[in-house]
Amino acid sequence: MAASGLDSIARGVARAASILAFAAVPAAAAPAAGDGYTYRVSNMYNNEVWGKADYRVERIEAGRVVIAFATDVLALGVARTEVYTDDGNGLALALINHDRPVAYEFASPLPAYQFPLDPGKSWSMRVGAVNAQTGKRVNVRVDGDVAGTERISTPAGSFDTIRIKRSIYAGDWDGFRFETNIVETEWYAPALGRAVRLERNSSYFDQQRCSDEMSACRPARGDWVRYELTEARTAQQ
Repeated sequence: MAASGLDSIARGVARAASILAFAAVPAAAAPAAGDGYTYRVSNMYNNEVWGKADYRVERIEAGRVVIAFATDVLALGVARTEVYTDDGNGLALALINHDRPVAYEFASPLPAYQFPLDPGKSWSMRVGAVNAQTGKRVNVRVDGDVAGTERISTPAGSFDTIRIKRSIYAGDWDGFRFETNIVETEWYAPALGRAVRLERNSSYFDQQRCSDEMSACRPARGDWVRYELTEARTAQQ
């Protein structure tokens, strides 16, 4: 058989395996008031464990999931309330702005996910938002890709996951500082309806740190963190 024919068969087998892998992943779980999730937070620059982040579903009303967020990690900011749609897209949450978390309120859901999460799916969308601290209106862009499926182990156990890659452009232009580019890789577990692991880093250009030639300018490094699920609690527990 010609090499091109073998290549075609190999591609077909790979595609079929990918489709079967996605079909084996269960449907996303629906959130319930009282559910809670705790994550270990690590600094990926040196693999140091910083502390933990805790999310608790306070209430669900008209398709809005209200979350109480608390952490002992200074870099993640203070305790706050975050709001999501029932499928996990953000309505009010913090985004990294030049290496610090800033609360945003979105005019329409931040598209972290575009369901169904089919293999090879990608999206690029812009949404309007307001910086809750300053009242400044910003424009946020999200580029997302469904990279594949993977079974991973976390401190909370092993999960079948969908791996999602995202670039988020925070719209936080500020004088000489360009907007923050946030790059995320998420391992989303449909069985829980949320991430069981997430790695995030951020960067931005600061013209005051650059030479006259922008082509020679290196981005300022921001945070680089990993979240790993350590505990999942249901409302009945």
